Amino acid sequence: MASKGAIEQLTRAASRELSPRGITVNTVSPGATDTDLLREANPGRDFRTGDRRHPARPLGDPSDIADVVAFLTGPDGRWLTGQNLRADGGLS
Repeated sequence: MASKGAIEQLTRAASRELSPRGITVNTVSPGATDTDLLREANPGRDFRTGDRRHPARPLGDPSDIADVVAFLTGPDGRWLTGQNLRADGGLS
């Protein structure tokens, strides 16, 4: 798995190359998201309990991540490029 710094560098480099062609390049780094894979990897863990470090809620919903992606690919995200958006409910 690439580090956050490496992901951000690759995103910026791709953005510099593709932006002149009108192509935006961004990444979305999701936090813990309520998926079957997460629950299978953590059997018996109760995700309903809060985490004092987490200002929003313990888990994001897949629709939370989809909303970020929809924003980036829609007209309101047209001026964002070269960014790594951490969609983690404020944990990072």
